[in-house]
Amino acid sequence: MQEKRLTLATRHGALRARIEQQRHQLAAHAAPLEAALARGDSVLRGVDWLKHHPAAVGAAVAAVVVARPARAWRWAKRGLFVWRGWQALRNSLVGGR
Repeated sequence: MQEKRLTLATRHGALRARIEQQRHQLAAHAAPLEAALARGDSVLRGVDWLKHHPAAVGAAVAAVVVARPARAWRWAKRGLFVWRGWQALRNSLVGGR
């Protein structure tokens, strides 16, 4: 019985060492993704800021409209086109609402 416990303990130790090695390999392989994910996080923080400061966004839009109304109208049409395209794509991927 003691020999079986020793064998199991040896296997357990070998498996734990292998797991630790695999964790290190995974961390090494994932390192390049870390920078890309950090950039994505910073973009999401920017979007979050915009959601929590609608008055600032409204003031910026109003300033653009007052300064250059033709350009603001052109960008509004482009934005509407992109937004409708996104909605159509999302609905087709989700299964059509």
